[in-house]
Amino acid sequence: MDALSPSTVNVRLSAVRKMVFEARKNGMIGAEEAATLTEVPNVPQKGTRLGNWLTREQAKVLLAVPDRSTLKGKRDYVILAVLVGCALRREELAALDLDTIQLREGRWVLADLEGKGRRVRTVAIPVWVKQGINAWMTAAGVEDGRLLRAVTKAGKVKGSMSGWAVWSVVEQSANEIGIERFGAHDLRRTCAKLCRKNGGNIEQIKFLLGHSSIQTTERYLGSEQEIEIAVNDNLGL
Repeated sequence: MDALSPSTVNVRLSAVRKMVFEARKNGMIGAEEAATLTEVPNVPQKGTRLGNWLTREQAKVLLAVPDRSTLKGKRDYVILAVLVGCALRREELAALDLDTIQLREGRWVLADLEGKGRRVRTVAIPVWVKQGINAWMTAAGVEDGRLLRAVTKAGKVKGSMSGWAVWSVVEQSANEIGIERFGAHDLRRTCAKLCRKNGGNIEQIKFLLGHSSIQTTERYLGSEQEIEIAVNDNLGL
């Protein structure tokens, strides 16, 4: 464990706690033993992790990866477009129902999304994202239910997609343009970063992300640390 980062240790501890919970629920261990096993605290982390994100140019290259002449390509484009254009979490996108896509105040939105902590938000859909959604729905014949569907190798639409399937599409697309260890949540962060760089109000970005506080959004954006024009770039040395 000493060689692992605090975040890695904490992820593994979380997995252990879930396993203990399931064991307790199924009567495999007693309540006292379960309590003892889950009392191990997380390893404290110092500083703020900035995470990964794309520049505008990289995002455009990523969006060009899916072959939109194919059914799968149209769907994969929607996955990338909604994640980077609407800042959804992968689970939110996988569960997105067509009833959520509504006209509000003269524009298309994802209405009343329920995210983490059961917080509800409404997200505007950029025009280019809606165009991609329309192309996918028309080609796949999707008229109700989930927006995303699995596509077989034979090009047949079959069933819904999981959050992990969404993550896999993002990872594979990123790998194709030479970006490794890049996941769906990094596109959510990319959306927030690009909004901020284009002068977006941080409170509006908070609403977009569904955060509970401005402080959470500031940490998410790394607002307290500017690395593109860093303070130590002009030391005069």
